[in-house]
Amino acid sequence: MRAMLLEAPHQPLRLVDLPVPKPNPEQVLIRIHACAVCRTDLHIVDGELTHPKLPLIPGHQIVGTVKAVGEQVKNFNVGKRVGVPWLGHTCDRCRYCLSHRENLCDYAEFTGYNLDGGYAEYTVADYRYCFEIPAGYPDMQAAPLLCGGLIGYRAYRMTGDAEKIGFYGFGSSAHILIQLARYQERQVFAFTRSGDTQGQEFARQLGATWAGDSDELPPEPLDAAIIFAPVGKLVPTALRAVAKGGVVVCAGIHMSDIPSFPYEILWEERVLRSVANLTRQDGEEFLTLAPQVPIRTEVNLFGLSEANEALDALRSGKIEGSAVLFI
Repeated sequence: MRAMLLEAPHQPLRLVDLPVPKPNPEQVLIRIHACAVCRTDLHIVDGELTHPKLPLIPGHQIVGTVKAVGEQVKNFNVGKRVGVPWLGHTCDRCRYCLSHRENLCDYAEFTGYNLDGGYAEYTVADYRYCFEIPAGYPDMQAAPLLCGGLIGYRAYRMTGDAEKIGFYGFGSSAHILIQLARYQERQVFAFTRSGDTQGQEFARQLGATWAGDSDELPPEPLDAAIIFAPVGKLVPTALRAVAKGGVVVCAGIHMSDIPSFPYEILWEERVLRSVANLTRQDGEEFLTLAPQVPIRTEVNLFGLSEANEALDALRSGKIEGSAVLFI
């Protein structure tokens, strides 16, 4: 099979030929059709997430067809279309797994980080961490739901019943979650890089009540804010934008350092919290909701051998919606 391989951080991925992997008793072999490109992939390639398996096939928003199953696999037969997310395995016995917090498992393994991922023609995955893809979603449009959607949904849930929500960074996750927010009759205020008028117009087209630069205050106080951009200086900015009792959720796996800020912008029962990974329950809930909205993803397509170009476009903010590799 062909695969894009990361051999060391800060180096371009290399197109190589590798043997097709064989599934163990609890795995399925998947012929990959599409793999969305995530900012987490950038953090791995750029050395900001420091302990990847090397060499590594990145990618953790995988859509494909089951081609073979291990002897202990249940529910997934050959021919079934499945999705593979970031969370690839947990121990099922640590205190986090036993308290329904498997996203925090001490021994978790992650697709495209500890486990080879989807920048390839085939992959293997533990069937217990795969999801059935809802009917009606083309492969390319389904792939961004598996991280931008799933982890974005977990962050969105942390805002509770907020009516006015700020989205800092309007990329893959934000363009998916704004559709859910509008479906639930909430208002979204979109914040983009300074001067990104194209991104702001994209947010308005998707129903944003207001869109502006990330260093601006919104026209009215927010009930909650989600920071999708990996930019620590946005934390005090978002705290200043939320009303008393508001919550600021940091949705990324990596963020630059947060500068010091005065206690007064946290006071009055504002809450600052992070979101880590996802649970299988998050996936099941979101993939049930997505067709009801229905959520539609805007995708920018790249071939497998163009993975480096896709990462560069994401790094420079040139992607409107999601980048997807079609295999």
